[in-house]
Amino acid sequence: MSLRQHRNTYAEVNLQAIYHNVQAMKRQLKKETKMIAVVKANGYGHGAVQVAKTALQAGADYLAVALLEEALELREAGIDAPILVFGYVHPKDAQVAASNRFTLTVYHKEWLEEVKKNLLTEPLHIHMKIDTGMGRVGLRLEEEIQTFFDVLEGIENVFLTGVYTHFATADDMKMNMFEQQKETFEQLLYYVQKRATERLCVHTSNSAASIREPHDTYQAIRFGVAMYGLYPSEDIYNLHSIQLRRAFSLHSEIIHIKKVKKDSIISYGATYTARDDEWIATLPIGYADGWSRSLQGFHVLIDGKKCEIVGRICMDQMMIKVDQYYPIGTKATLIGEQKGTEIAIDEVAEYLGTINYEIPCMLTNRIPRRYKNR
Repeated sequence: MSLRQHRNTYAEVNLQAIYHNVQAMKRQLKKETKMIAVVKANGYGHGAVQVAKTALQAGADYLAVALLEEALELREAGIDAPILVFGYVHPKDAQVAASNRFTLTVYHKEWLEEVKKNLLTEPLHIHMKIDTGMGRVGLRLEEEIQTFFDVLEGIENVFLTGVYTHFATADDMKMNMFEQQKETFEQLLYYVQKRATERLCVHTSNSAASIREPHDTYQAIRFGVAMYGLYPSEDIYNLHSIQLRRAFSLHSEIIHIKKVKKDSIISYGATYTARDDEWIATLPIGYADGWSRSLQGFHVLIDGKKCEIVGRICMDQMMIKVDQYYPIGTKATLIGEQKGTEIAIDEVAEYLGTINYEIPCMLTNRIPRRYKNR
């Protein structure tokens, strides 16, 4: 069965919005600055292949993913662009990366030592990751960098072609740590460039840093969450330096409706009791789709009106309180606009106490993605 053909709950992805966002960011950059379009986590839940193709058409120069499997998916879809893998790839899979012309992120000498044991038959490009304060992965000291090069210089067919870091607070108006990380990177970059034998692609700016300082970049930026029309934070939105268009919306429809008496119980745990005689409608979406149980008490749009989610959200279905009878098949909008009223991803995120780009990422592949170009 194809969910894309049969399911009445679906996400709609506006590829034209993604095209617009890429071009809007490129207009902010210096002409020579390259763009790495980040399509990890299935394009932040939007669909990696479709987003990647659109981003490249709009002018992105490279792609980036988190996993080797994600990179392979893009190649299998016929995408020939350069691809950087952010995450750890086991040394035994270095040949797979080389054969597919992937660039791998490397951040310790032990990885190089393992690769050295198995001679690569094709050239492999790598980017060095520098940890300037994120505390996740990366080289932190000059001594580590020197040792890294000592090992690298003894390996055939492995070439360092880039170096980068990641900012922890670029989306915050408090600039202290951001500036400190920039300074640390510049200091460590000196030692990298002193020993590098290839021309390096240096990139530090994520979406927030790119929007904040579009002319203060190195050779490339990494355009991630903003490509999907989501601002990294309210502080970055308030800069008003770039107008993004949201690409993602989520829809379902009423599959059952009934009028219940006052004091009727709705859903598991008897957590909702009808306060009056009420119209209750059922939508075919639940927590197995990634629509969190914690969204009980939030709302969806029916006929442009906000309708409360009542009772616990079930695995595959949930109930909403509506103001009147609506026919079976009436459209429900969970994220997006309906008749002039909108539920933004940011509202859902705020209700759940999380960040906006977790929302499309957590919606599972049980929800088909439909694409439009207008």
